[in-house]
Amino acid sequence: MVFNGKNKAITFSYDDGVTQDIRLIEIFNKYGLKGTFNINSELLGLPGELERMGVRIDHNKVEPCRLAEIYKGHEVAVHTLTHPNLTGLEKDEIIRQVEQDRLKLSELCGYEIIGMAYPCGGVNNDDRVADIIKENTGVKYARTITSSHSFEKQSNPYRFNPTEYHCLKDSMLKAAEEFLKAEAKEPMLFYIWGHSYEFDIDNSWDWFEDFCRMISGKEDIFYGTNREVLL
Repeated sequence: MVFNGKNKAITFSYDDGVTQDIRLIEIFNKYGLKGTFNINSELLGLPGELERMGVRIDHNKVEPCRLAEIYKGHEVAVHTLTHPNLTGLEKDEIIRQVEQDRLKLSELCGYEIIGMAYPCGGVNNDDRVADIIKENTGVKYARTITSSHSFEKQSNPYRFNPTEYHCLKDSMLKAAEEFLKAEAKEPMLFYIWGHSYEFDIDNSWDWFEDFCRMISGKEDIFYGTNREVLL
């Protein structure tokens, strides 16, 4: 597997479909980067607020009528209808949560949705759930929240581990430096995930833009959505 003729690729994955995605996409577009945005279709348009590290931050979901506009040029993917932990659900409810989300998002975006990220923290996926999704839905890949700290090819696209979580800045920077220096003789994928509202916790937007500037514009790297680099 190569990435549009290159052995190195970078992709991003962001969850929940919150309004901070708009600012994040502006940064991605500025530096020619691509992301996949995992969305709960039944929660679209709902207002919300979270407390993280003692800071209250907005958790407002984008409006369904703006979905195609906001995420144009990037990828929309499944995050289930209502964000349950799928490992605690029966088979029929897993299928409903995943496939109905996929179909609703496909209708809103105007193209077939085939990607996914598992919702919830902790143990949010297992082989049973992955097999149910593979055999009973139109999803072709599903991302976990378990960092691999690796750029190597993985065997199971339905339990795909990202390289780094963006809130662990030191680890992500170290991985980026290693990735940029590497002379790839085999395919290498640098996969970063998170939630865009997390940049509001410590006002790290400028830090992340500096990171994006650092990794962008390299002739030996393909910058794509999850779909473009995994399939």
